[in-house]
Formats: sequence, structure tokens, C-alpha cells
Amino acid sequence: MSEPFLGEVRLFANNYAPRGWMFCEGQILNINQNQALYSLLGAVYGGDGVTTFALPDYRGRTPIHVSSTIPLGTAQGEANHTLTINEMPQHTHQVAGSSVEPTLSTAANNVWAAATNAYGPAANLQQMNANTLSTAGGSQPHNNMQPYLVMNYAIAIQGIFPSRN
Repeated sequence: MSEPFLGEVRLFANNYAPRGWMFCEGQILNINQNQALYSLLGAVYGGDGVTTFALPDYRGRTPIHVSSTIPLGTAQGEANHTLTINEMPQHTHQVAGSSVEPTLSTAANNVWAAATNAYGPAANLQQMNANTLSTAGGSQPHNNMQPYLVMNYAIAIQGIFPSRN
């Protein structure tokens, strides 16, 4: 393997970081002992930027490329999510009924009524009591993760200092 660039991140399928590499787990490092690496990373991933800085933390994360709206070091998203009412499509659970006596005729241009196969005209609709329908759902979070294969991201803490051009 050729000598890596300092700060280069690679995937490793093994369970240890090779010599000159550290897993990307958000470790806090001393600036004085890692000045060249700090000059590349700064305190973007954590640390106080005076005596310490942090490595990127890829645990449970998927890397994406930086953009004008997503700056370097941004960590967002969640592994599990519970939907809120504002995230659901607009819909209704209200049932309207008629005060007119239902018949066993077809449902065309008629509305649902309480008896089996009984329908009434769609005129004179009355909103039913709110207790007519029960609450549904358990308010439990759902898994929000894309399909994945777990490997180790590691960053070169020794290597060639990358030039800008």
C-alpha cells in the first residue's frame, strides 16, 4: 500500500486500525502532538481548537460530500424516528351519518350507516361523536436507516502532507 495522505480516510474490513491510522471515532487529540493533522482538520469535528481537536466520528454515520448548504463537519439525521402529526399526509377520521332511516338499497350516492348493508341518503349529514372512532397506532419509532454493511473508517495520522494543487 502506498503512503497515504495525512488526514486521508479509508474503509477497512478488519477490526483494527493499521499502524499510522486511527479509527474515526471522534477521539480528542492534543494539537501540540499532532500539529500537521490539526492544520488540515482544525476543530471542525470537535475539541476546543486551542489545545485539542477531534477526529471525525463515523460511528453510525454515512459520509456525504460537502455543499454550500451542508458545511464540513455537519452531523445530522437519526437512526430511529417517531412520526409527528405534521409529518403525516392530510387525512380525516371523521365519519358522517344521516338522521334519515337507512334502507338496504345500494350505496350509490348514499353514505355509510350503522347496520350491515344499510345506506341512507347523503342529505342532512350529522358529525358523529368524537368517541365513535378510537385512536390507532402506538407512537413507536421506526428504523430510519438505509441498508448497511458495517466496516471501519480510519484516518491517516501519519503520511504525506497533501499539497493544494
